[in-house]
Amino acid sequence: MSVVSDKSKRHRVVIVGAGFGGLSVVKSLRGADVDITLIDQRNHHLFQPLLYQVATASLAPSEIAWPIRSMVRHRRDVTTILAAVRGVDTTARTVLLADGEQVPYGSLILATGARHGYFGHDEWEAWAPGLKTIEDATAIRGRMLAAFEEAERETDPNRQQALLTFAIVGAGPTGVELAGTIADLAHDTLPRDFRVINTHRTRVLLVEAGQKVLNGYTDRLSSYAKRALEKLGVEISLGKPVTNIEDGAITFGNQRVAAKTIIWAAGVRASPAAEWLKVAADRNGRMLVEPDLSVPGYPDIFGIGDTVSVGAPDGSAVPGIAPAAKQEGIFVGHTIRRRLAGDETQTCFRYRHQGSLAQIGKRKAVADFGWISLRGSSAWWLWGIAHIYFLVGVRARLSVVLNWLWIYTGNQRAARLITTPIGETPLD
Repeated sequence: MSVVSDKSKRHRVVIVGAGFGGLSVVKSLRGADVDITLIDQRNHHLFQPLLYQVATASLAPSEIAWPIRSMVRHRRDVTTILAAVRGVDTTARTVLLADGEQVPYGSLILATGARHGYFGHDEWEAWAPGLKTIEDATAIRGRMLAAFEEAERETDPNRQQALLTFAIVGAGPTGVELAGTIADLAHDTLPRDFRVINTHRTRVLLVEAGQKVLNGYTDRLSSYAKRALEKLGVEISLGKPVTNIEDGAITFGNQRVAAKTIIWAAGVRASPAAEWLKVAADRNGRMLVEPDLSVPGYPDIFGIGDTVSVGAPDGSAVPGIAPAAKQEGIFVGHTIRRRLAGDETQTCFRYRHQGSLAQIGKRKAVADFGWISLRGSSAWWLWGIAHIYFLVGVRARLSVVLNWLWIYTGNQRAARLITTPIGETPLD
């Protein structure tokens, strides 16, 4: 077991996770008297809000993901390590990597994100993958497109309909965006591509255990989203939790539906960061942190993003969304700066909600800013502008804009690629 050498006498900041939160810490520490080590098990930063568009063949992975090294190449104070973390030794003040190496830290930020949560039914993951990584998105895209291909050759009408049935579990923003985009794909993009099947017969089911679509949005916007989805042909089931998922079928309420493609968008579980430190966590595994986002008992260790559970000023939980993670990352960076300057005053993180956006198909969306809400095409334009603004680099912005224009005007999606040979897809 080796320890990464630390020849510099400057304060060493180690960040685990190069998501929105982790990169915000890097940005906020620009010019500080620190050396930063950024650790991630993938070599790219992912713009997760548009991941569903990769899964539904609207965008290519390279348009929403960028190499971490290229993003920090002008920061001589940042060292990037591609590795998986297996724990933290708080006594030796080192991060333990899966390959046996140890990385020493002065301040440690855990921004490790979340994974899929199946509410105690992890066996469902084999039949209902979630959507958190590029690998997830390309696998779902392949499974979805392969279903249409297999339906084209299927002579049994019942099996053909099962292949043309897509079930999404969870009616939050991801579920709503997936359902609307799959409906658009089936009804607008694919009809002219197939000779045997009628893709207008595609069923898109959105299953939600709660009583409303887009829980957390106003009732007015939730009702609008539900109507807009139904207008696209999406079948919505509310108040009926899923009781079973198996190969080719989903059961909710008293109904069992044959569906070859099932996508999980209902729940998440935090990374094992709380287990590494042996500290308290909520039921979803998110660490419970102090008001300054430090871990109880470890003032030099911070948790941000989906890794932690944080309370908002109104008593509600800070949502697990990109703007929240970025605000937390900036706050932690400023806290480290103050401590290095000798200011040990504890400050409290205060989340500032900047609004919630969700797309419904290719021409409608909802936007909730608290003081004002928008719906329809105006919200859709705002949604598009906001997402383009937060993309990294001019090339990515131009590429995404051109793809969206192509979809909007010609109902075409250029990323309809099945990257796994058909004999190796989960459909067989």
